[in-house]
Amino acid sequence: MAFLFASVFLFLITGVPVALALAGSSLLFVLITGKVPDVVVAHRMVNGIDSFPLLAVPFFILAGSLMNAVGITNRIFAFATACVGWMSGGLGHVNIGASVIFAGMSGAAVADAGGLGTIEIKAMRDAGYDTDFSVGVTAASSTIGPIIPPSLPMVIYGVMASASIGQLFAAGFLPGLLMAGALMVMVWWYARKRKYPRDAAFSIKVLWFTFKRAFMSLMTPVIIVGGILSGAVTPTEAAAAAVAWALFLGLIWYRTLNFRRFIRVSMETIETTAIILLIVAGASIFAWILTSNKVTEHFVNMVTGLTDNPILVLLILNVILFVVGFFMETIAAITILVPVMLPVATQVGIDPVHFGVIMVLNLMIGLLTPPVGMVLYVLSRVSGVSFEQCTKATMPFLIPLILVLLLVTFIPQFSMWLPNLIYH
Repeated sequence: MAFLFASVFLFLITGVPVALALAGSSLLFVLITGKVPDVVVAHRMVNGIDSFPLLAVPFFILAGSLMNAVGITNRIFAFATACVGWMSGGLGHVNIGASVIFAGMSGAAVADAGGLGTIEIKAMRDAGYDTDFSVGVTAASSTIGPIIPPSLPMVIYGVMASASIGQLFAAGFLPGLLMAGALMVMVWWYARKRKYPRDAAFSIKVLWFTFKRAFMSLMTPVIIVGGILSGAVTPTEAAAAAVAWALFLGLIWYRTLNFRRFIRVSMETIETTAIILLIVAGASIFAWILTSNKVTEHFVNMVTGLTDNPILVLLILNVILFVVGFFMETIAAITILVPVMLPVATQVGIDPVHFGVIMVLNLMIGLLTPPVGMVLYVLSRVSGVSFEQCTKATMPFLIPLILVLLLVTFIPQFSMWLPNLIYH
């Protein structure tokens, strides 16, 4: 097993893609040990992605990309400005409010940062906000996307943990709003310290006008989240419905989607989906080797040998996840760590749905930390600010996010109240 982990680490530090690192090290382990035929690697990889819920992944990716492509981000930003732009540090609050709305459409932090982020940073710069503040709040607010449903990381977690994706989506709703509230407090503090202005006077007329312009776009989270939580559709069916709605908006309602743009978005979706599913496939064989060699049992015994107190166990798991987030991409971390960590959590009575929210929220913070922080790389590109400057600008906004993580971790009601209300 030491050879298995050493080979994965060696592959990763030499720049081998995560999927190939996991599958390649697993194949080497199988060939060297000779315990099972090498064809088992292919079988396990195929079985790992032979899952109906995973169909939601390409649909949610395509829906989010289409929403960006058809130009709804401008309408969302205008509506958010009318809602909260009158507050001190208005565009900072608008930034967060727009991310909350867009979270109900995309389910991915990178999509939020790349789509809304371009508009938000430009608007804040034009209004005279400091670049570090603009980049920091944009980066932090983008992490709300995978917490408020729908959520690609939660789909992957649900498949790996055999947990209800509907319950996971419901469990993320309140923590997502809590993140938004904590970040808005941070914006308010910055606004008072730096004397940022109110960017718009509150007007019922403007609010109504922007609401009407954005109404059809705002129906997207209603269709997705409402359909799932009401039990009318499965997450996979909701994802397909979101794509159909996005196509309706782009082709018929707004008429901003042409054939060339649709092909470009489709190709981007295929590429992103292929990367994610390859990671899931590679992690599946890796996880099977860990389980069949009782590594998970040893890890459970090691942690519970230290303590069987659920609070201390959660603290240990959070620290591990936080460190992993520095070095590993979210989907890869989930697929590798769920088979190892979930048995520890369930052993001390932690609900798998609650642990799923903790894991995803923790790894979202990892998107804002170097050296792997994907959101930082995206914002560096769209803002023209160096990666190092993006990192420095984002650091203060980790404080409210970590506080929310601790609240969600140690007060399960934040994540479990809504699933218990709807599904029990």
